[in-house]
Amino acid sequence: MYNTHMQDLIRQMLAELGEDPRREGLVNTPKRVEKSLRFLTSGYAADIDEVLNDALFTVDYNEMVIVRDIDFYSLCEHHMLPFFGRCHVAYIPQGRVIGLSKIPRLVEIFARRLQVQERLTNQIADTLLEKIQPLGVAVVMEGAHLCMSMRGVEKQNSIAITSAMLGVFREDARTRMEFLELIRRPELVERSMKTPLAGMACITD
Repeated sequence: MYNTHMQDLIRQMLAELGEDPRREGLVNTPKRVEKSLRFLTSGYAADIDEVLNDALFTVDYNEMVIVRDIDFYSLCEHHMLPFFGRCHVAYIPQGRVIGLSKIPRLVEIFARRLQVQERLTNQIADTLLEKIQPLGVAVVMEGAHLCMSMRGVEKQNSIAITSAMLGVFREDARTRMEFLELIRRPELVERSMKTPLAGMACITD
């Protein structure tokens, strides 16, 4: 359902930027922008329990489960510009597993909000730890931020890498290294060896 008040605000913004909201190319822009923003922030309306609860299964399996190269798209809360990239998620079950398709869905729920990459990484890891209660959870996110490449420092080739390591991934360096090797990130393996707790965030250019 469209919100005329929100569209009025978008028209006002266009006028403040020096545009004429009445010209042909902009007449329907407020409606399009509203629709776009509601989709890009649809994670606020998602019920995580509803998404996950019917996909938890009792299974006798205690080896690492990894879903890697999950595409994500989000909006930076500081400038409302997109950042996007890939997310890699692993956990070691403790009697329960989650349907594999639910992990990308969980990433999408949190990504479809105004975010910073560091919090987004932690939210995914913390939620999996709470809902599945595994031996450990690991999340690595690689994101390109348009607020860095289009404005500010204007570094087009910079990638932000954030990680959250919980449970055995935080406590056991070998488990952590196995995960990082399996997602083929040798620079993170080297950093992991130097950082016992592996709570790392770095920028690569």
